[in-house]
Amino acid sequence: MSFIHFIGGEKGGVGKSLVARVLAQHFIDEGIPFVGFDTDKSHGALLRFYADFAAPAVLDQPDSLDPLIEHALDDPERRVLVDLAAQTQQSLGQWLDDTDVIGLAEEHGLTLTWWHVMDAGRDSVDLLRQWLDQFGGRLKLVVVLNEIRGDRFEILDSSGERARAEALGASVITLRRLPDTTMQKVDRQSASFWAAINHHDRGATGLGLLERQRVKVWLHRTYGELVKVAL
Repeated sequence: MSFIHFIGGEKGGVGKSLVARVLAQHFIDEGIPFVGFDTDKSHGALLRFYADFAAPAVLDQPDSLDPLIEHALDDPERRVLVDLAAQTQQSLGQWLDDTDVIGLAEEHGLTLTWWHVMDAGRDSVDLLRQWLDQFGGRLKLVVVLNEIRGDRFEILDSSGERARAEALGASVITLRRLPDTTMQKVDRQSASFWAAINHHDRGATGLGLLERQRVKVWLHRTYGELVKVAL
């Protein structure tokens, strides 16, 4: 069985690309073959940090996402990872419905997983509600609580949308906080997480021993969250 992972959340700046990068690094570390597709025209993170594994996928035509299915069917052992730019849910939804991609996936044994990345604000909750209204129960859902963008999710919990998502079979995972200064240094070098942890030249990475250790611990804890999800 092959897996296609859509990393979404619709809102800009919630950490979609960070989640895509973590998944890419996890697949590499575990020796799981994958191909990434980056839909961000301006600053695609997969193309920047994992260029050897990624290709662009601009959502400007009805068939723009067709290669996702073709790649998944050509090699069932290879995961397909899609980093969705902000405000692409409508285009994706139209593609899913116009081609009956969900039905096709069921017919061919493909698992379609939507990763809904959230910050702690009300906008993210409203967008989760809209996603559940449109796709709830039709696609496998992983709700990602990104503590790097806020660590208090009372609005989500009080809204009832988390309970609704879980009732529909969603997994809920947490992306723990990493100090902004450390993440900025990793990003400044356009380095993979492997390079950030293992490259000892501080002049090249800007990371000292303890900062590399913090990234290593953070990534290990994040991988611990991923065990809740079939990848």
